[in-house]
Amino acid sequence: MKFVRNTLVGIGGLALAGLLLVFVLAFVPSVVQANSVSYTGTLSSSTDVVEETFSLSSPATIGLQTWGFGGGTNAAGAVISPGGTDPFLAIFSGSGAILTDGSSDPFGTSLDLSNYGSFVGCGPANTVSDFGDTTCGDVTMTLVDLPADTYTIVLSDGQYIANAVFDNGTLSEGFSDFTSGGFCNVADSTTGTPCPNTSGAYAFDITGLPATTSPVPEPSPVVFLGTMLIGLALTANLLQRKKTERRASMSSISIALAAWLKI
Repeated sequence: MKFVRNTLVGIGGLALAGLLLVFVLAFVPSVVQANSVSYTGTLSSSTDVVEETFSLSSPATIGLQTWGFGGGTNAAGAVISPGGTDPFLAIFSGSGAILTDGSSDPFGTSLDLSNYGSFVGCGPANTVSDFGDTTCGDVTMTLVDLPADTYTIVLSDGQYIANAVFDNGTLSEGFSDFTSGGFCNVADSTTGTPCPNTSGAYAFDITGLPATTSPVPEPSPVVFLGTMLIGLALTANLLQRKKTERRASMSSISIALAAWLKI
């Protein structure tokens, strides 16, 4: 019986340790790796502008990727259909100034601008085969070690262009309209083939945003049950210990009494 009793106490200890581990893990917040945000929509007109902001509390390398022109699978895992307008994409600092690289070239471009060759977005976006010799109209930007600040991403039709790209100026300078009222108002420079995309659909990702920690979850019924079981296990162990101590005390008294009687 002693072996069985000790075994049961050992199993109870292991069960208690396991329950404690489950209880602790239930309240450990999960950490998400670097985040991405995906945006999709349709420009209401050729002069419509989409503005999205994000903030950094410390330096980070941020990626920008459009998908609307050639299509592809965005960071959220959604399949984007081709056929959207060729986008103009730019990024501005908290002061409103367009960001520039080490050569003072602006981070703002579209298929219709001479600096597009530095930001060709295919792949990861898909290429097209119905636009003469032009196979790509999407944009990729990588901004290395972007300082802490609040930034504004601007997306519009490729021929509705922020004036800041012409003088490394600010967003407040407004836009120049070369759209003639239609989307993707551009032709292939070699064949003269007009842009086949007449939709204002757009899609873009912001990637590399800082990781975040999810909040501690509210206790679930399972956690409450675990807490109750832990309490029961602690109580059972305490009662077992007191019972053992009482038996040891009674045994000592019996031995002492027997010795006295022999005298």
